[in-house]
Amino acid sequence: MKRLLPVVFASLVAAHAWATPTTPDPARLKLGSANALVIDAESDRPIYAKAADDVTPIASVTKLMTAMVVLDANQPMDAPIEIDKDDIDYLKGSHSRLGMGATLSRREMLRLALMSSENRAASSLARYYPGGTVAAVAAMNRKAAELGMTHTHYADPTGLSPQNVSTAVDLAKLVQTAATYPLIRQFTTTPEHSVEINPTGRTLGFLNSNALVRGHAWDIMLQKTGYINEAGRCVVMLVNIASKPFVIVLLDSFGKYTRIADAQRVKYWLETGRTLALGRPRRVHVVKVRNAHVKARHVARSSTKPRFIATVANTRR
Repeated sequence: MKRLLPVVFASLVAAHAWATPTTPDPARLKLGSANALVIDAESDRPIYAKAADDVTPIASVTKLMTAMVVLDANQPMDAPIEIDKDDIDYLKGSHSRLGMGATLSRREMLRLALMSSENRAASSLARYYPGGTVAAVAAMNRKAAELGMTHTHYADPTGLSPQNVSTAVDLAKLVQTAATYPLIRQFTTTPEHSVEINPTGRTLGFLNSNALVRGHAWDIMLQKTGYINEAGRCVVMLVNIASKPFVIVLLDSFGKYTRIADAQRVKYWLETGRTLALGRPRRVHVVKVRNAHVKARHVARSSTKPRFIATVANTRR
């Protein structure tokens, strides 16, 4: 893989360098995610791949690119941004705690978009981008092309559209580049944060959408989660495991806990070289309800037709 990281990222991972051990056997890593990639960030070398070149919807992982183009525009971070009707999610009907007229600084909107995956915050950032949302999405696609993300396309700044697609290989490039932005590293790894909403003065608390950030067992330098029905549950991370930096990309995970369980399996495999067995579903009735959906998605994946499956379920992250 062509090395795309600038000096900033190289310095970041070099601070955690150690003597490279024998690479664990990829055959011993069993993951539930449909698409996965693990990269030794120090050498920029893939050490595990599963359908890593397959194009798939990426949900709120999109927000990493939204954040990069917003920061590239060098707009004032303390400038106020107001939520309006154009930020309402009419596509998926997802919930937001930011009501009409809620006003925060650009900095706080960016923090909530990255930390808590707030869709209205991401939408408002794109609306206030020079030229508006259309210009912001165009900038996202230009930056993807500049980074060599040849199988990536963005249709909106939130990730709610299933037309936001990429591959695990492309998203590894996204993670590596996003890690060169200090605010993106800071905001994606903030466990929780409270903001005072203007003009009401009401204070709201938000949690990080990635439960691993809120624990103490992981050393995470950057992360982003995502979920829509067409994409499954996704997570991308730059992490230190045994004092060594790795990029982990897990896409299209079925079930509420699979992406986190897969991340734990990757960590265990890197630390020990051994397999952490795939667990059994916690609730059998949930699996039965969704089996038809899973089968349909796998049929679509093997078909020559687009695999975007229509659904009426609400969107979560």
